[in-house]
Amino acid sequence: MKNNTHQLHVSVGGKTLTFETGKIARQANAAVTVQCEETILLTTVCSSPKAQPDVDFLPLRVDYQEKFSSSGKTLGGFIKREGRPTERETLVCRLIDRPIRPLFEDGYHNEIQILSYVFSYDGINSPDPLAICGASAALVLSDIPFIKPVAAVRVGMIADQFVINPTVEQQKQSKLDLLLAGSEDAILMIEGYADFLSEERILASIEEGHKAIKIICGKLNEWQKQIGKTKNRDTIRTLPKELEKELEKTYSASLSEAFKIKEKLARENAVAEVKRKVEEAYFAKDKEAVYTATEVFSTLKKVQADIMRRMILKDKIRLDGRACDQIRHISVEQSLLPRTHGSSLFTRGETQSLAVTTLGGETMAVRYEDLDGDGHRKFYLQYSFPPFSVGEVGRVGAPGRREVGHGKLAERALLATMPSQEEFPYVVRVESNITESNGSSSMASVCGGCLSMMDAGVPIKHPIAGIAMGLILEGSEYAILSDILGAEDALGDMDFKVTGGEHGVTAFQLDIKIEGITTEIMKAALAQAKTGRIHILNKMLEACPHTKKELSKHAPRIETLQIKPSKIGTVIGPGGKQIRAIIENSGAQIDINDNGVVSISSSNPESMQKAKDAIIALTSEVEVGKIYRGKVVSITAFGAFVEIFAKEGLCHISELAHHRVQNVTDVVKEGDMIDVKVLEVNDRGQIKLSLKATLPPPAK
Repeated sequence: MKNNTHQLHVSVGGKTLTFETGKIARQANAAVTVQCEETILLTTVCSSPKAQPDVDFLPLRVDYQEKFSSSGKTLGGFIKREGRPTERETLVCRLIDRPIRPLFEDGYHNEIQILSYVFSYDGINSPDPLAICGASAALVLSDIPFIKPVAAVRVGMIADQFVINPTVEQQKQSKLDLLLAGSEDAILMIEGYADFLSEERILASIEEGHKAIKIICGKLNEWQKQIGKTKNRDTIRTLPKELEKELEKTYSASLSEAFKIKEKLARENAVAEVKRKVEEAYFAKDKEAVYTATEVFSTLKKVQADIMRRMILKDKIRLDGRACDQIRHISVEQSLLPRTHGSSLFTRGETQSLAVTTLGGETMAVRYEDLDGDGHRKFYLQYSFPPFSVGEVGRVGAPGRREVGHGKLAERALLATMPSQEEFPYVVRVESNITESNGSSSMASVCGGCLSMMDAGVPIKHPIAGIAMGLILEGSEYAILSDILGAEDALGDMDFKVTGGEHGVTAFQLDIKIEGITTEIMKAALAQAKTGRIHILNKMLEACPHTKKELSKHAPRIETLQIKPSKIGTVIGPGGKQIRAIIENSGAQIDINDNGVVSISSSNPESMQKAKDAIIALTSEVEVGKIYRGKVVSITAFGAFVEIFAKEGLCHISELAHHRVQNVTDVVKEGDMIDVKVLEVNDRGQIKLSLKATLPPPAK
């Protein structure tokens, strides 16, 4: 096979991105490597020759994998091979999917698979934005009808200055973690987390990132013209215009009436009845079908979307009767579950989250392993979306990509308000159980999760609320919707989630179903989101004005001790023998980190104190001149041996009293607890003690 290699070099943020095709994976529809210094990714795209006749959606599958060999490592555990996607890999899959999905031409239903692999990782340049750029480059070079190039960059903010594609180390110092994707014309996707930044700074960061995106997209556009394949549009299926006119004429009145029903299930039943009538009209047994079922029901869906959009744009009426900036009714019930450490039932309209907070010790932390190393998270939020929440029958099991993504968004939104480990030495786990859903369940998770932590007594910095914004855009006319419903998300153009408190924004996520939105719309959406967020926050504070001062009686108590790192081995003992003995004897849970911080957790105060005393005894060192309380462990003719901090010192018979002592047992007996003063610790570690020095002098 002829080697026909082509390269493209793009300079952004002071670094060069190198795109290359024609060397690797030449049998794929298109394959591109993206390199930034020593980080290299390979992305391939393939599509099926034709679409399945009954498919009316875009069957796009995106998979991303980080090869541990890329950083010269292998996986821990018994199976030394990458397998099920990690949480991070799942999140990056979503990051790739979200900005490219809106840019496939309408009517293209062939199955598409995008595979992205990290083959070299230098620990400096993050692969996330490169993966999106690589997928875009492969698509524009392929024959798949992809409308225009997309690019992505990460934006950080260090010392109040924006940094494009910061290094991994720089990002640790940044107050902003923004991953931004878009085309030359507009923004398509945002995934951002901040430390209570203002809306103005967020908007400025988006504008700064878009400048770099424009440069990459412009270069990819030129590359496509030079070496890109001719787009294959032979399999595109367009919906019949005459069918749309028929359905509009016959059923628009019924659908309009159905859309005026405010209650979700009743509205869906009314729409389902219209769909049943359409099915009878076009697919009766005694009638020859003119159109396929896919054509009929896809066109009906388009008619529904058009009716809903007209209601909002022209009549200023939403499906549930609200104004565009109006928030649904909110109710909060705290401490709903008596045996949990903290709980809250947060209901906004027909969306409801039953949030639960659990407190624990180090062993409850989530352990992870990725290209940057292994570690553990002491705060995490897990989101579940059972099928009954939307009145359906469905799969129950391991969380899907959507559940992982929604949970991580809510987790990162609340992370900015978490106390330090020194202030609150607990591992905090929050569950968001979605018990009802009609739009924006991830934002209900933020609100419910915050309230459940306040109920559990977690001393958060500031309360956090979240809101989801929508958009209806037709030409230059648009309407921004606050607190969107599920149908407004499905049939609208935007899902823009913003979380934060009165002091600023902590997370923001944007997905667009059109070719992007302008800065003007973004600015208006952020301003309207702030008003809605503060309204929701005030409702939360009415129900829970402040964090509980006391932990639940069912929550474990945790105390921390600081020991010298050199003493860690003493506490653990050979093969962990010593620490296991302390845990067994005390009944408390003990964890030690590499810095010598010992966490002791127990719901029993006596158990806690017993473990604490044992660790102090093992790690403390006696100081000359100080008085300690110790136990007499043995008696000899010349004195008594007293145990202090698991060490024995000699109290000579001459140091037992101010008067002459004939027999040691006249003063102390084995098992007695006495106060002794340390007189000397010699080079061999032998301790000389005195009981006499702690006694009042004899009367003259």
